[in-house]
Amino acid sequence: MSTLYLCASPIGNLEDVSLRLIRTLKEVSLIACEDTRTSATLLARYDIHKPLTAYHDHNKARETDRLVDHLTAGGDLALLTDAGMPSVSDPGYELCRAAQAAGHTVTVIPGPSAVLTALVLSGLPTDRFVFDGFLPKSGKARRQRLAEWEKEPRTIVFFEAPHRVLASLSDLQAHFPDREVAICRELTKRFEEVRRDKPEKLLAHFTANPPRGEFVFVMAGAADEGPDDDAALAYAADLLADGMRTKEAAKTAADRFGTSSRALYQGLLATKQAAAPEKASED
Repeated sequence: MSTLYLCASPIGNLEDVSLRLIRTLKEVSLIACEDTRTSATLLARYDIHKPLTAYHDHNKARETDRLVDHLTAGGDLALLTDAGMPSVSDPGYELCRAAQAAGHTVTVIPGPSAVLTALVLSGLPTDRFVFDGFLPKSGKARRQRLAEWEKEPRTIVFFEAPHRVLASLSDLQAHFPDREVAICRELTKRFEEVRRDKPEKLLAHFTANPPRGEFVFVMAGAADEGPDDDAALAYAADLLADGMRTKEAAKTAADRFGTSSRALYQGLLATKQAAAPEKASED
């Protein structure tokens, strides 16, 4: 079977390529590109001369089958997006699934990622984060996304177009005035910039300095409101139902949720007594 290579491409600086990427692009028989003109610049830089074909959101429904046919006929294939990793807010996952379903090998040539680059540069917690693509432009979908973030404890990373930066900062100011936000602009390029502040100050800055370039927002998650006792008790009850003894279930749930094992133990006893008093007295 043939191989599909999902290839990370530079997000700004053309020197951010690996030796493995260069070798792979020189060896495959066909390169599928989000924009053949953008990819041609990268390929010319490294003296790579291979046939190119367009693969993007507007033609992927049609082109996916054709590219799988190319693999089935014995040719290897590389997929390049304009910047960063295929499938991450870019075409790719449909082709990946189709190639795997057809029995072909699929592998990744890792490399640059605007999501991880912004996260690391942001100065915000990196141990747990969520990537949320682009913030919906307007309407109900936008309101729902902002509502979801109100209780999201993880650091939030999302992309934004320059002409919507001010509108997004206005929404962040209205919904999350006390959270830190890092605005990462033109990552890996000559005029790379990272500004971290509260939404109000960032809005003032970019109002005075009209946004230009490519932007990644990184926002702190919701403040920790302490352990979720209800969730901890429900988890302990599940452990109990699976056969774990009461004290052990209480301690296991307490360690996981950072709450009191004694309180959980008492809660489990109360629950058991309410359901079956005679059984609880024997535990």
